[in-house]
Amino acid sequence: MTDEPTGRVEQACRHLLTTGDDVTFDAVAAHAGIGRATLYRRPELRAIVEEHRQHGRDALTLTGLQVQIEQLRLALEAVAANTRRHEEQLRKLNRCSQTR
Repeated sequence: MTDEPTGRVEQACRHLLTTGDDVTFDAVAAHAGIGRATLYRRPELRAIVEEHRQHGRDALTLTGLQVQIEQLRLALEAVAANTRRHEEQLRKLNRCSQTR
């Protein structure tokens, strides 16, 4: 675990989301080993917690799921395009090596 408070808060939030637990200031403070008051008082830490809380809420809505599906679709299309490009490069290399 990192010693930097922002890193510890990020890790705690990700852990809570991964385990399906609610991202609350109490839970993040306990997991990060940082006082709850510190999370509220430091704007950058509070922003991290709020962002992950919103992400957790959005993931459970139909709109949130649609956004995630669209992001996955776009990522898959990018991987497929990359694969096609690599396959074409391999075909060209094979043709070049066969003509030598």
